Amino acid sequence: MRRSTVLSLIFILVLAVGGFAATLYVGNRPQLGLDLQGGAYVVLQPERQVDPDVLNQSVEIIRSRIDALGVAEPDIGTQGDSIVVQLPGVKDQARALEIVGQTAELRFRPVLAALPPEGAAPATTTTAAPEPVPEGEAAPEAPPTTAVDPAATPTTPREEDLPENVVVLPIEEDGRVTGRLQMGPSKATGTIVRSARAQPPQGAGDWAVSVELTGRGNDLFNEIAAACFDGTPECPTKQVAIVLDGVVRSAPAVQERSFSGRVQITGQFSESEAKDLALVLKFGALPVELTAQSTQTISPTLGRDSLRAGLTAGMLGLVLVMLYMILYYRVLGLVVLVGLSVSAMILWSFVSYLGATTGLALTLAGAVGIIVSVGVTVDSYIVFFERLKEEVRSGKTIRSSVDRGFSRAYRTIIAADVSSLIAAGLLYLLTVGSVRGFAFFLGISALLDLFVAYFFTRPVVSILGRSRLVTEARFFGVARGLGAGETLGSGRTVGAGSAA
Repeated sequence: MRRSTVLSLIFILVLAVGGFAATLYVGNRPQLGLDLQGGAYVVLQPERQVDPDVLNQSVEIIRSRIDALGVAEPDIGTQGDSIVVQLPGVKDQARALEIVGQTAELRFRPVLAALPPEGAAPATTTTAAPEPVPEGEAAPEAPPTTAVDPAATPTTPREEDLPENVVVLPIEEDGRVTGRLQMGPSKATGTIVRSARAQPPQGAGDWAVSVELTGRGNDLFNEIAAACFDGTPECPTKQVAIVLDGVVRSAPAVQERSFSGRVQITGQFSESEAKDLALVLKFGALPVELTAQSTQTISPTLGRDSLRAGLTAGMLGLVLVMLYMILYYRVLGLVVLVGLSVSAMILWSFVSYLGATTGLALTLAGAVGIIVSVGVTVDSYIVFFERLKEEVRSGKTIRSSVDRGFSRAYRTIIAADVSSLIAAGLLYLLTVGSVRGFAFFLGISALLDLFVAYFFTRPVVSILGRSRLVTEARFFGVARGLGAGETLGSGRTVGAGSAA
């Protein structure tokens, strides 16, 4: 027996069993789609043709809203010129769909005070003593102030984040709340921005953001700039906050009283930070209305029923196929059973890994793709076994027929699996929704079939063909399964109609 045969068998068994055990140990499992665990599904369509950057920015805004709801593994992305949102396992489906359908608004608010993150200890402040007043003169009226207790000032809830309200909103960096700002009523929205772009550093400086304002927008922004430049009670900090969807994206200080259509925002921006802020300013107001083209909600009970029905159908079909293979091919039928188990362990580990790292969800359509692939895999075994039959019937021994029969059969297996891959690839590229899930899992299963056939089926059948005990078994031997005689060392033959 060649060493490479044993090594390839050891390799795939270690990969399958080891990967499966590691997956169970870390607690990973396939993420189920909304049709298998319940949830909500909506397709949003812009009312006019837009650039891909606009759709991608909308996706990020919607994703931040969904994350705030605590939905595990949401699937939000674009398909063509539409945005597809899948929320498996969401409990309050009506609220989730309402938040998804809202149009975000970019607002410019004057900053009243800077606060630490919610729950942090308040900073100690001191108040200067009043200056003495000359006799006979009235004391000057104290300027209006805003008393702020950081520990007792919670962040403004989303439903109270109205343009006319004084609000306290968080500042986020890399998903962490680093501070909060108390801000006055909104003075302008994202409609004042005509365009924005990140500007590379000049010399040893930092990246900046160049903003072009509309005609009416320049007038509104100059009103804000004048109030903040003078440090009026309306804008005591001299800062203007740029707020998108309840989060402060930037709060630059105003350094000029008025502008002529162009504003430059400077700070210690990296390239990515400047580009992100430019996108927020350019697309933060969602310049297109998104209309729900289709909405679907599935209860958890219906999802569990679908999962149970799918598993039952799959197991019943697998049992019937295996009974037929064992009755027809005898011990070689057990090779098929073990081979399918090896494929199942590798597929389980792979899908679980993708679910944990990329959010890949197994839908009912994907499960159908896997079940269909079982038939493709069984066909590969049948092609190999029937090729062995032909080799044996031509007078060759099983031992000498394995390698030659596999090399010829493998070419046919490659042709069949490549056909499945082409079909799966076209379906994935040209379709949307659940059909893509079917195509993805069908394609993965076809690739896995090629892998398992070479590294498992070939060495196992080669080892069995070299064992006289397995070959000569009266009712369950390899020769019986192939329906042909096997020439033994003593000159006796064991075949479909002979006795050992």
